[in-house]
Amino acid sequence: METKGGFLITRIKQVGGRIFERILAEKNIDAFNGPQGRILYILWQKDGIPIRDISKKTGLAMTSLTSMLDRMETGGLIRRDRSDRDRRKVLIYLTEAAKGLEQEYNSVTEKIRSIYYKGFSENEIMHFESYLERILKNVEEEE
Repeated sequence: METKGGFLITRIKQVGGRIFERILAEKNIDAFNGPQGRILYILWQKDGIPIRDISKKTGLAMTSLTSMLDRMETGGLIRRDRSDRDRRKVLIYLTEAAKGLEQEYNSVTEKIRSIYYKGFSENEIMHFESYLERILKNVEEEE
């Protein structure tokens, strides 16, 4: 059986990323880009986490993540602080400015969601996402 799931996932990521950037531009949101939005999303779920956790949750390599965090810190979106429990560990926190962007981000992701799932039933979406979670688990175990 010939499969092309990996190819399709890669193409969806590429095209979806371009659409995400276009929607940001249409909404005049220039405080962050798509990859930075992934970092913000993780921090909106739980603020004050180590860089390594952000790397695992976003799938971004530590080298890429560090330079992105530098730009986000310069842009006033995040701040770094040492952990009280382990002074060697640097934690990443959202600034008040970044906290204020969550609603704008959610409007962009809602638009993307409507594009991705156009014509899908809730049941189809649930099954599709469960398959993606299984694939993600498989590749993470291999990593």
